[in-house]
Amino acid sequence: MAKRLEQLAGIPVAHLKGVGAKTQRGLEVIGVHTVLDLLTYYPRRYLDRTKEARIRELRPGEEAVVLVEVQKTVARRSRTGKVLVTAEVSDGSSSLRLTFFNQPWRERQLRKGMSALVFGKLEIFQGWRQMTNPVVDLVGDKTRRIIPVYPQSEKAGIMTWDIAKLMEEVLDRVGSFAEPVDPAVLRRFGFVDRTTAFFDIHRPESMAAVQEARRRLVFDELLRVQLELVRRKRELERTTVGIRHDAMGLLGAEGLPGRDFLVGRFHERLPFPLTRAQHRAIREIAADMAGPHPMHRLLQGDVGAGKTIVAVTAMLVAVQSGHQAALMAPTEVLAEQHYLGMKDMLTGLTVPDTADGTLFADQAIERELNVALLTNRTSASERRRLLIGLADGSVDLVIGTHALIQEGIEFRSLGLVVIDEQHRFGVEQRAALRQKSAGVAVPDVLVMTATPIPRTAAMTVYGDLDVSVLDELPPGRTPIETRWVRSEAEQHDMWRHVRSEISAGRQAYVVTPLIEESDRLQVASAEETFARLTGDGGELCGLKVGLLHGRVSPAEKEQTMSLFRSGALDVLIATTVIEVGVDVPNATVMVILDADRFGIAQLHQLRGRVGRGGHRSYCYVVADPAGDDGELRASAVARLEAMVKTTDGFELAEIDLDLRGEGTIMGERQKGRNDLKLASLRRDREWVAKAREVAFEILDADPMLERHPMLAAEIDVLLGDEQAAEFLLKS
Repeated sequence: MAKRLEQLAGIPVAHLKGVGAKTQRGLEVIGVHTVLDLLTYYPRRYLDRTKEARIRELRPGEEAVVLVEVQKTVARRSRTGKVLVTAEVSDGSSSLRLTFFNQPWRERQLRKGMSALVFGKLEIFQGWRQMTNPVVDLVGDKTRRIIPVYPQSEKAGIMTWDIAKLMEEVLDRVGSFAEPVDPAVLRRFGFVDRTTAFFDIHRPESMAAVQEARRRLVFDELLRVQLELVRRKRELERTTVGIRHDAMGLLGAEGLPGRDFLVGRFHERLPFPLTRAQHRAIREIAADMAGPHPMHRLLQGDVGAGKTIVAVTAMLVAVQSGHQAALMAPTEVLAEQHYLGMKDMLTGLTVPDTADGTLFADQAIERELNVALLTNRTSASERRRLLIGLADGSVDLVIGTHALIQEGIEFRSLGLVVIDEQHRFGVEQRAALRQKSAGVAVPDVLVMTATPIPRTAAMTVYGDLDVSVLDELPPGRTPIETRWVRSEAEQHDMWRHVRSEISAGRQAYVVTPLIEESDRLQVASAEETFARLTGDGGELCGLKVGLLHGRVSPAEKEQTMSLFRSGALDVLIATTVIEVGVDVPNATVMVILDADRFGIAQLHQLRGRVGRGGHRSYCYVVADPAGDDGELRASAVARLEAMVKTTDGFELAEIDLDLRGEGTIMGERQKGRNDLKLASLRRDREWVAKAREVAFEILDADPMLERHPMLAAEIDVLLGDEQAAEFLLKS
């Protein structure tokens, strides 16, 4: 009888032959507890013995996999105290030296006489054929034509041959697997059946069979995720009552607000026209807000793409419909920045001062639109006045931090919640703000991110949200020239340029990774950098320089930011506390020290702090290419080269996904992150969209999956943990 996956999830791996207490403990260390865990513990690569590479045939710069025997392993310490391990190996055709930096355990792993599968790039060093920090798998004695190589753990005592032996037993005992996917879907994409897929992924006869098996199992993983996301999206639409804002009437057939409307008056006073992308996003948001279900929409756009204008427009739609709106930001600096910007944009706009707050009441007395700020720094007396205003509806828009969700804060009619940089908030925090509204209607939710997300990742991690994209910049945004500073001479030229910009009346940022000195990372701290640059003979000596980091008190932080915004400070030395949202149009230079310590998203966000005015702007990424052991990590070089190459955040997001893999993106979910064991958001971009398409087809015809019981059971077993499901949803 064909086995269903959920049945295998209930069989402990200890039931297999040869799994004693020691092996069971090792399997648990690598996350294998059940037969299903083992079955989905996929090979990391395959050795095709019909096309086995030989050392003597490799050319310098060529990447290859070779099967070798260890001849000798030696460890020694460098002058800096770091361990260097070298292993001499051979495959009978020639010898090869393997060099490992800072991996002392390799001396114990690579013992004389062991067989190992080595993957790396061939180099010639001092006359030796060499691979530096290659990937190594101990493979034992394998005779199959295609050898699956599994992730192994010396710490857990589990090697690839241990997994292969257990996998043989599982496949022999299971025999065949039940098929949960409709035959029509299999035919549409030319998929093999599930039994063939599992056998060919673990016991292949050819590499072509491996590829077909992988296609099918990748689709299965992605389909389960998309079914869960789409099912919960549809459930929310069925079970929650939203607020029908008068948004479509406001925007009209052309999607443009008239000057008689609050939004129209706001747009009319803007000093620049909206972009096509902004108009498109506003129309999408307006359609959601006019509908019967609560809006759940992600607004993503590059740095400076104008997300704030779109968000303010949505907030004014809520006010115009007789409700209130709240914006929650992750830091006080960003909340205060939003507040100051919105106050400036909205000063002078009026709304009817009526009992029910509706804009269309007859003979209403006009009052100025009330915008308020609530953070932990808000005084007790101001907080009391603000709470009364939120409760009686006289406060129209409120901007704040997590202080917005504290006990005792109630809104008269909260119509829209805007979450800025939403990945910095937990699910509970976002839900708590939505629940602040009186009545049964659920407020609309708009979440924003200035970190562009690859399309496939957005469809997976934010699959329950509709997505609006701002993919063009407003006119007048000056291009930012990015330069990678490597040498002392280039640093000298950089600081001279900083001083020349300041002499011309501009301002500059200097960003460093840490607050205090760190022996471990050996990077300059903000405080040490401040002392060095402003001291006698320092590059910024004589200039007005401020210091900002996470340990500065809120009062000092606000004072420093106010001085910098006003132009009283020439340079702001800071940590990444200024990464998001800080907007000083007069700042034209961003200097990022130890830039190799930052990820692409952070580097791009920091660069976005300049180029916000009408002046030409510059970003310097400072990193010495002669870093640890004579070279920067390859990934750091790739990040810095990408920053110099492009200022397009969406292109950088794709590069970042290719460099890092999807693990960190999926890790934002915190729970349920192992549901993609084989699928890759990098390699399998096309299958994300196809799986989502099939998920909609299935659920539109079978909302409760009553005609797809095996799919429903698999989702419950693999994604059904309630806490995991909550993190899967970004609502």
